[in-house]
Amino acid sequence: MSELDYPQDLRYTAEHEWVRTGDDGTVRIGITSFAQDSLGDVVYVSLPAVGDTVSAGDACGEVESTKSVSDLYAPLAGEVTAVNEALDATPELVNTDPYGQGWMYELRPSDASAVDALLDQAAYQAQLG
Repeated sequence: MSELDYPQDLRYTAEHEWVRTGDDGTVRIGITSFAQDSLGDVVYVSLPAVGDTVSAGDACGEVESTKSVSDLYAPLAGEVTAVNEALDATPELVNTDPYGQGWMYELRPSDASAVDALLDQAAYQAQLG
């Protein structure tokens, strides 16, 4: 497998989502290098709608690749405040820049402290094996 990247400033889930806390209290969510590498070439992304309320652990979208379709899970409970509309036309951004332009959606968490309960980089990498 190629050398995959896991930035230290992010939090992670066992389902391979990452969470980046913004300055305004929202969080940005995407899938990890491991997830996009496992999926292969991403060809379509279905995201929750702005204004949707999600619960932690619930499926809230899908990522379709040339290999399979995988659910996108909400790492935290809260309200969706933005979605990455660029993925409609260029879903391959998930593969080429998973922590940058390939982000999925933004959320205003119901409980901001819940971010701290997610995995840090070392714990995420340890559970990958």
